[in-house]
Amino acid sequence: MAFRCSFNLEDDDQVHIYRHLLPHARTSYLARRMVLFEEISSVRKVILNRPTKLNCLTYEMVVQMLRALEAYECDPAVECITLKGKGKAFCSGGDVKGFICSSGAGHWSFAGAFYRSQLMLDYLIATYSKPVIALVDGIVMGGGAGLAMHAAFRVVTENTVFAMPEASIGLFPDVGASKFLSKLPGSFGEYLALTGARLDGSEMLACGLASHFVLSKDLPLLEKSVCEEAPLKKSTISDLLNRFAHKPSLKESSTFRRLEIINRCFSKPTVEEILSSLENEVENDGEKKWIKDAIRSMRSASPTSLKITLKSMREGRAQTIEKCLAHEYIISCHMLRRSMHRDFYEGSRAMLFDKDRKPQWDPPKLESITDEMVGKFFTGLVGIDPHWVDLQLPIRSGRTMARAKL
Repeated sequence: MAFRCSFNLEDDDQVHIYRHLLPHARTSYLARRMVLFEEISSVRKVILNRPTKLNCLTYEMVVQMLRALEAYECDPAVECITLKGKGKAFCSGGDVKGFICSSGAGHWSFAGAFYRSQLMLDYLIATYSKPVIALVDGIVMGGGAGLAMHAAFRVVTENTVFAMPEASIGLFPDVGASKFLSKLPGSFGEYLALTGARLDGSEMLACGLASHFVLSKDLPLLEKSVCEEAPLKKSTISDLLNRFAHKPSLKESSTFRRLEIINRCFSKPTVEEILSSLENEVENDGEKKWIKDAIRSMRSASPTSLKITLKSMREGRAQTIEKCLAHEYIISCHMLRRSMHRDFYEGSRAMLFDKDRKPQWDPPKLESITDEMVGKFFTGLVGIDPHWVDLQLPIRSGRTMARAKL
């Protein structure tokens, strides 16, 4: 399979690939403007500024944020960080097209370096010593969830749409999803990870992914109030957010209202048994559209990715954030290498490049994928592949995330 990737340096889709291939080249002005940084009082605002691309993350954006947040943490004048996106998205994820093009144009390790930096950024946010407020007013998926869901305060609105649909393109929910999804009530995390189902802001609050629900129209005043508050301790920020917070009602159609069925089905030990359980539920009540949607989504996803996803979620439930990011990194590098699994490239071809929406998964059936095959994706290749670099996370003191205000 071949991808034709344009390397027009004026195109913000490709400028970060140029940086990979020519590491000593100067970063373009356009790349520097993909993330904006503002200083107001003791608050530092980090604003994703790629609205026409739904703020999807490039390598340059990740590096800029990583450097800025490291500097802010050491600056005694900084008390709080806010994260938000311009336009109708907070962040739709990592730039998968850029991943594919940089890997295809050079070597898989180029994309691996991008991914390693992204996980370092997620880890920094997850363990940040100062309060981070993610203002999620719009789409938040994939890599965007890695930024927002690790923040101490996760503010959503009536415009928020959350999903982790990676299995549909041959990937798996990563960026710490094996931590933040596995901690959701019952088997709701497995449901979200295996089906890519979408949640709105009220559902995110109800299940615990969000800490606060604020009306979109109130966000400017909320930001202003945060900047005027002094000193900005975690407790004062919590009190401030509570003053703006609402308690939205869940829609009758919300899948979170179906947690009993979800637990019954998605607690099964294998993907095959989960699907069988879902199909039995449909036979008992054929009007359950959400179950049919879940089955359809899983049947169309990469079988290998589904099995990797389930194992990742189950292991992540008992792991620290460091261990979760480490095993996710190993899996992703195997997928980028293509030595055991080409579904990520095939899924990207079908869904993002050719857009025929007909990926040819290999193996095509769940029953062809053994536990041994899945287990290999969780084993590193240090000493075997000379380009393999382990994820080295710095030792940092942890901090507790705010719980949802229900």
